[in-house]
Amino acid sequence: MATLKSSQKLSSEIVVLGLASKDGKLVVEVADSGLYAKTFLPALEEVGATGSREEIIKIPTDSASHHRLVIFTGLGEAAKNSEYPHEILRRAAGAAVRALAGKTNADFALPHKSVQNFAAIAEGVALGAYSFDTHRGASKASQKKPLGTATIISHLSDESSTKSTVRRAMLLAKYVHLVRDLVNTPANHLSPSIFVTKMKSMAAGLSVKIEVLDEKALKTKGYGGIYSVGQGSANPPRLLHISYSPAKPKKRFAFVGKGITFDTGGYALKPAAGMDAMKTDMAGAASVIAATLAIAELKLPVSVHAYACLAENMISENATRPGDVITTLSGKTVEVLNPDAEGRLVMADGLTRAVADAEKSGGLDGLIDVATLTGAQIIALGIRTAGLMSNNEAFTEEFLNVAKSTGELFWPMPLPEELRATLDTPVADIANVGDKSGGMLVAGVFLKEFVPPTTPWLHLDIAGPSYTEKTGHGYSPVGGTGITVRSLVALAESAVSHP
Repeated sequence: MATLKSSQKLSSEIVVLGLASKDGKLVVEVADSGLYAKTFLPALEEVGATGSREEIIKIPTDSASHHRLVIFTGLGEAAKNSEYPHEILRRAAGAAVRALAGKTNADFALPHKSVQNFAAIAEGVALGAYSFDTHRGASKASQKKPLGTATIISHLSDESSTKSTVRRAMLLAKYVHLVRDLVNTPANHLSPSIFVTKMKSMAAGLSVKIEVLDEKALKTKGYGGIYSVGQGSANPPRLLHISYSPAKPKKRFAFVGKGITFDTGGYALKPAAGMDAMKTDMAGAASVIAATLAIAELKLPVSVHAYACLAENMISENATRPGDVITTLSGKTVEVLNPDAEGRLVMADGLTRAVADAEKSGGLDGLIDVATLTGAQIIALGIRTAGLMSNNEAFTEEFLNVAKSTGELFWPMPLPEELRATLDTPVADIANVGDKSGGMLVAGVFLKEFVPPTTPWLHLDIAGPSYTEKTGHGYSPVGGTGITVRSLVALAESAVSHP
C-alpha cells in the first residue's frame, strides 16, 4: 500500500494530471490551474488521447523539465468549474496509481476544491496501490511492486481535516486490502481455522472481543446450518464472532458474512471449469470482519457485532446429501434439496445468532448480511453492482445514501411474497431452493425467514462485484475487490454524524 502525503508543492519526477474533453477538444485538469495547462496538448493530440474516463496516457518529458514523466488520467466530459463527482476522481486516481506499479513515488495534482473530493483522490490512490504476490516463488522478484509513496498536491494540505482524511484513506485501504488478500488466497492456504487465526492476529491491540465456536460446539449448540455444510470436509467449520462495544454507543449494528472458504457444490458438484474461483466464496465473511476491525480502529461510538459463518463445502462419506433434513439454530428444519445452495444455510444460523444476541443487549438499529450468494445476482445485475434486499425502506434509503459517498454500487431488489411458496416442502419447514426464476430473490426470501420483521435488515448479494476476473478497473485490481468494507464503515460514521 502506498504511503500517502499531502503538499502544496510538487516534489516527484512523476506527476499525475487529469484529462477531460469538451466539445471535442482536450482539457487538462489540475489542482493548480496554472500547472501544465496547455504545454502537453499537442503531444496528447498526437498520440490520440480522448480524455475518456480511466484512460491512461504517459508522456515522457525532456531532461530540462522537472518531471521526467507526466501521467494523464481520464475524467470524461469536462465538468463545470472543474468540480468532478467524487467517484470519477476516485477511479481516475486509482487507475493512475495502478499504471504506476514499480515506481517509487509520484505527485497527484488532480482537480479538487473540497475536502470531500480530496478524500476521494486519497482513497483512490490508497485503494489502487495493491498487489498480491504471497504465493509467487521464482517469479516474485520480477513482479512490480505498488507505487511506494504518493503526494497529493492540494491547497488544503495544511488543514487538520486534510491530514485526518489522509489517515482515514490509508486505514480504509488497509482493511480493503485485507479482504482482497483473503479472497485471493488459495483454499489450501485458507481453511476456516486459518481464517480465524488470521483475523485474531489482525484484531490484536484493538478494543474487541473474540469468540470462536469449533465444530464440536457448533454441533452441540444446534448450529445445524453451518455444521451440515462443513461436515463433509477435513477442515471443520467455525463461527467467528468479533464484537466492538464502546460505552454509550449511538447505534447498534450486526453484520453477518458468508464464509465458504471453498465451494465444490458438495453432492451437487460444480463443473470443473471455473471451480477454482470458488476460493472467493468467503468474501462476505472477510468484508464484515474487516469493516468491524476498521470501525474499532477508528474508535467510532457505534456498537458492532460481526459473525463470520465459516465452512468448506466438500464431498465425502460425511457430506450432506440431497434430500437430507437439517435443523438450524432457529429450530426451523430445512430440506437440503441442493447442497450447492449452502450459503443460505450457514447464513441462517448467523442471522439467528445475531438476532438472539441483540435481544439480550437492547436490540439493533440495523442487521446487514453480506454474501457471495447466487450466480443469479450476476445474471441480473452484472459484475459491478451488488443486489440489495430488505424488509425496511428507511434502512435501505439510509444505506444507499451512504453508499453514494463511497462509490460502491448497490441496486435495490424486491422480495416477492409469492416466491415463498416455492420453498414449501412436504417433509420440512422449508426447502433450501425454490423456483429457478428469480434465483437471487428466492435466496433473499429464504433468509428473510430467519429475521424478525421488526429488525431492520439488509441482504447484500455481492457474488459478482466481490471479484474481478479479467482486467482491473479504476481502483480495483484483478482479483478480490473488497466491496462493502467502505460502505459498512461509512454507515457507522453516518450514525455518528446523523444519529
